[in-house]
Amino acid sequence: MLNKYRLLLGGFGFSYFGNWIYLIALNLLVFDLTGSATAVAGIFIVGPVARIFTNIFAGSIIDRANKRTLMMTADILRGLLVCLVPFMHSIWIIYLILFISNMAGAFFGPSSTYYITKYVDDEDRRKFNAWLGMMNSGSFLVGPALAGVLILMMGTHWTIIINGLTFFSCAFAIYLLPDVDANARKVKAVREIITLRTISKDFQVVKRFILTDRIFLKIYVAFQVALMIAFALDSQEVTFLKQDLALSDQTYGFMVSVAGVGSLIGATVAANLTKRLSLKSYVTLGLLLTMVSYTAFYASFNFWSALLAFICLGFFGAFSNAGYETFYQKNVPTDLMGRFGSLASMFQSILQIMFTFLLGVSAELFTLQHSAIVFGCISIACTLVLLFVVYANKSTNHFKETPI
Repeated sequence: MLNKYRLLLGGFGFSYFGNWIYLIALNLLVFDLTGSATAVAGIFIVGPVARIFTNIFAGSIIDRANKRTLMMTADILRGLLVCLVPFMHSIWIIYLILFISNMAGAFFGPSSTYYITKYVDDEDRRKFNAWLGMMNSGSFLVGPALAGVLILMMGTHWTIIINGLTFFSCAFAIYLLPDVDANARKVKAVREIITLRTISKDFQVVKRFILTDRIFLKIYVAFQVALMIAFALDSQEVTFLKQDLALSDQTYGFMVSVAGVGSLIGATVAANLTKRLSLKSYVTLGLLLTMVSYTAFYASFNFWSALLAFICLGFFGAFSNAGYETFYQKNVPTDLMGRFGSLASMFQSILQIMFTFLLGVSAELFTLQHSAIVFGCISIACTLVLLFVVYANKSTNHFKETPI
């Protein structure tokens, strides 16, 4: 199985490594340029704003374009833009480049989901998603260390340029893969102009899909609400470890690495248990144990309890991610993936911003630990709702497998 998809896994995996190298190097470059922590924080604001703006119309373009060509174009454009960053001496121009780069990235995500759904055989999809998750975990673990070595040897500017080359490598790997669009010739021949009326009609198409399949909608919303609460909790990890547990920056770095190892092991186990555990268990029990791990982390009282929770978080998160990706690929029609994926990304970004803001306000009014535990309990409640929806509807074919 792995040999058949090694080119696709390699292309995406190479890109994952590049993203982590880029993040570390870009933070240093912006700080060296401005000397401002606020300017560095701006990097993390530009991306979500660009994606929210782009996702309004990106889906309409994605579903009408050749996905393989769109992915290659997005990667080539991002590679060129990233290579320009080291030569810029204005923070506002760098922000503009980041904005455009994230706009291109908004086209890549839903297109890649479509490609995976079409190219990877149904029986291999969950294992493939687990392997892809392992590539992501590996890049999360090794990427920052590799970035440190490259910055030490070549400097920040050349490290960012190397990252730009990883986008070109990913584009070349995609070029070597077959075109999976059944209507590739037809897509090339049709050039529909995207207007506000077209976008409005596409919104209605997505609306009809989600209202027609109410069970899918319930599963999707429960999963995403729990996941976005988890992302909000991520934003307070450093503060909790330093403020409540009085741990050092070096200790935090060590714990992140250990969580990466847990995620890597989890992805390996998840890839090897696809024949023994059902897709339902990956989605529901995987998410439940992930949310319990988040809550346990913020309920921890010393280094060892926090470390154990971090390891469990990485391990069970691998199951949850692989299960959800497979569920999504099984249930969203391929001709709707661009539009649904773009609108879903908008929904996720809004939820994440809202929950992150609420958690920050709550931490100021009460304590961070108590607020985070309450948020963790809410995420567990959402997961229990998900469990009830999935297992109460035994006749549903959304998972198309025998339950565990």
